[in-house]
Amino acid sequence: MKPTVEPRLPAWWLEQALAGEDNTAAAPPPGGDSTADVAIVGGGYTGLWTALALRERAPELRVTLVEAEICGAGPSGRNGGFIHGYWASLASTLPLLGRDEAVRLAVAAQRIVPGVRAFAEVRGEDVWLREGGMLMVSTAPAQDEAVDAAVEAATAVGHPEEAVALSPEEVARRCSSPVFRRGVLFRDGATVHPGFLVRALRRAALDAGVVVHEQTPALRVRDGEVVTPGGTIRARDVVLATNAALTGWWPAARHLTNFGSYVVLTEPAPDALAATGWTGGEAIVDGRMFLHYFRTTNDGRVLMGSGSGPIGFAGRVDERFSRDSATAGRAEAGLRRMLPGLAGARVERAWGGPIDVSADHLPFFGTRPGTRIHYGAGYSGHGVGPSWLGGQILASLALGSDDEWTRLPLAARRVPSLPPEPFRRLGGGLVRRSIMACESAEEEGRRAPLPARAGAALPRLLGMELGTR
Repeated sequence: MKPTVEPRLPAWWLEQALAGEDNTAAAPPPGGDSTADVAIVGGGYTGLWTALALRERAPELRVTLVEAEICGAGPSGRNGGFIHGYWASLASTLPLLGRDEAVRLAVAAQRIVPGVRAFAEVRGEDVWLREGGMLMVSTAPAQDEAVDAAVEAATAVGHPEEAVALSPEEVARRCSSPVFRRGVLFRDGATVHPGFLVRALRRAALDAGVVVHEQTPALRVRDGEVVTPGGTIRARDVVLATNAALTGWWPAARHLTNFGSYVVLTEPAPDALAATGWTGGEAIVDGRMFLHYFRTTNDGRVLMGSGSGPIGFAGRVDERFSRDSATAGRAEAGLRRMLPGLAGARVERAWGGPIDVSADHLPFFGTRPGTRIHYGAGYSGHGVGPSWLGGQILASLALGSDDEWTRLPLAARRVPSLPPEPFRRLGGGLVRRSIMACESAEEEGRRAPLPARAGAALPRLLGMELGTR
């Protein structure tokens, strides 16, 4: 399906956030060499949460943050705005981490939504936080397994309240769709306005005394220094918080690849939404591997996303990740298939960007051996909430702390590696096409061709994860 509108940046979220600001001037670049205790590269959620955590724990620290564009221009200003932790992915984390660590991670991540809420309340910021939970729905028989697995995993660890099975009728009362078969409700889930949140974090960082330099790319990072066009920042600790851009940095690159993720956004259609019953603010995902994710906004719009975009090669981030009409078309097709009650709602905008996908679909944080360079990446399309955790972990790493944050499996596990290029791109592309062919066939009620089924089975046979779920 060709999209109604071509994808473009900046995202609607960021445009709207900037339109509401009195002063949108970029923080000036460095005027020469400088020193800091901690230098942070990246002005998105991870970098800003890290800066705030550092200043809160050690107010005497001199913290400098550099951002290549403006804060929010990257994934933090264009994502879907889903905030959740790890109860929704417990079925995946249990075999990876074991029962105790998987539950410990999920319990720790329960602090994410309250953390965002407390930040917004203390600052008096309206970030459109809506705590309606998250709903996973099955839209084809093959997706029933994902719903069932989520319910069974929570029950198996003694927390059935975290993944409640919903019958077709119960799903319909929350959001009516002719293709929703049944679902599972995760109470740990919320939505937010990504642009409002990232710009609020920027304001908070500046108020906390963080030195921010925008339109300041990091040309080179070495132990103890960040080189920019305006001068070198020398710092005891360096934090790299650039998400998809870290696929080009060797210590992280072997664990990462990039996928494109795209969304479409409708015009306001509150009456059509009311007719579907979708008024509780639930964030919704389907049971596909290359999932659809969709949510409502405070002004009655619907955002529909598709994580089925192109796969990266050797860490390159190019226009395929922001101008891929085919993926925007798949997002719009998902909107029309799953929510036919919004057929009269015009699609106003479409945009996309790269997401950094780790080999096991969990983010990872660490320190490059022999240095004081700390880094985090691999959110795999689910970074709005876990970036809050990431800020706590990276702050602890920079402070040299051995604490609850650095002991989380996100910082303490052995991260699996992906195959080297060009096998990563070629193999990943083959499997991506196979999975997409299988999922399309399943939704159309037919059996996928044997070659597609064989290709789709490869990741599980090799013990790897692929896709966005």
